[in-house]
Amino acid sequence: MSKSSQNASPSKVRTAIFPVAGLGTRFLPATKATPKELLPVLDRPLLQFAIDEAREAGIERMIFVSHPSKSAIERYVHQDEDLCRTLRAKGKHGIADHLDAAAIDPEAEQAHFVMQPEPLGLGHAVLCAADEALPGPVAVILPDDLIMGDKGCIAEMIEAYETAGAGHMVASMEVARDEVSAYGVLVPEGRMQGNVLPASGMVEKPDADAAPSLHAVVGRYVLDASIFDALRTQEAGLGGEIQLTDAIARGADEVGLCGFRFSGERYDCGSKAGMLRATLAYAEQHQEFRTVLDAQQASAAPAAPVALAAE
Repeated sequence: MSKSSQNASPSKVRTAIFPVAGLGTRFLPATKATPKELLPVLDRPLLQFAIDEAREAGIERMIFVSHPSKSAIERYVHQDEDLCRTLRAKGKHGIADHLDAAAIDPEAEQAHFVMQPEPLGLGHAVLCAADEALPGPVAVILPDDLIMGDKGCIAEMIEAYETAGAGHMVASMEVARDEVSAYGVLVPEGRMQGNVLPASGMVEKPDADAAPSLHAVVGRYVLDASIFDALRTQEAGLGGEIQLTDAIARGADEVGLCGFRFSGERYDCGSKAGMLRATLAYAEQHQEFRTVLDAQQASAAPAAPVALAAE
């Protein structure tokens, strides 16, 4: 990691990029009218989890890489003064306060929107944000990768990034071998150092028998600013798209690369099963839903055997 330590930038992470241009085809017909990032986990949209995670990490500028058909995201992110005024006039101050707190505060926070008109890949989406990013390394948060824990994943990563000695850091978790073909996978270089795994590269969706490890990359990144230059010259990869994984791997020798084992639980809310798991896990955190969950568990439990009276 010596080369990494020499080249990695110690600059503060001030920008978070949210790629939200995807059309959410796996959730049709619901996503025909509602962007998948606004689908709720109970009453809290996926995007709100991501925004709050960035806030906890002290992010100054949030860049939403969206699609022209998804104007609802911009409406959601910004304050709706008319709606809040109507709610307060009806005496619903608590709901209005909640909406105000969730929305971007234009006096304290920066929200920028850029468009990705064509689905050219995650790497292309990140590149679309280049002109709006503040100097220094950037965070990338994929809202449909929901990570719930006592501390936000990006906050944990930024804290570790300052001493990890690598310009690119990716959130990683161990998966079963038959699952690696669904992920980008790290090529380890040495042993885990606390929560940090040094790596020499990444492979996008390898075959199970050819995977370099079981350390799968999930939707959180802290990337050296050089990622934008790498993406500008990155050729299309798997699926004919500009893969962020490929650009990160290209920069591994020059700026360094590591995986980060986060403490929270990750839910793949890009799938229906993952969305259901996240909803149930989130419900378990709230006492108001305990009666419903307990009743569901009781109804699913096998009936106790009936004792037969002795003749």
